[in-house]
Amino acid sequence: MKQTQVNQVMQRASERCSENGVRFTEKRQSILRLLLKSPAPLSAYEIVDLYREETGETIQGMSVYRMVDFLVENALAHKLVSANKFVACSHIACHHEHETPQFLICEGCGAVKEIAVKGEVVKTLRKGAADAGWQLLSPALELPCLCDRCAA
Repeated sequence: MKQTQVNQVMQRASERCSENGVRFTEKRQSILRLLLKSPAPLSAYEIVDLYREETGETIQGMSVYRMVDFLVENALAHKLVSANKFVACSHIACHHEHETPQFLICEGCGAVKEIAVKGEVVKTLRKGAADAGWQLLSPALELPCLCDRCAA
């Protein structure tokens, strides 16, 4: 993502946090900025290393987990459960409601593309789980794929 785009997204993220009455601290901003700049999802410990490289400061892994939890809770980032990694939300700068995210994860290069799942699909997933006597905890899907570049 280009620096001008990162700046626009960061501005919108700051506005969202203000609207929600939560503090968007400098460290939280730094973590989101790292996620926005990364071409692939990052683990908490990859974030620790990148943070140290970028700022010259050390940050503890547990602190990073708390900060990414904040970002996830405030719809600024997503956790990819299958990889235990984090990615910035693709829709931070948008001003409208979004559908359930679906993540296409390239098995070749590790890149992630966030797309939306239609409401009918989520209803079908919930119903299927309920019919089996289960409760769906998250309708977000993580699908192993190949991006066009890796598939070529």
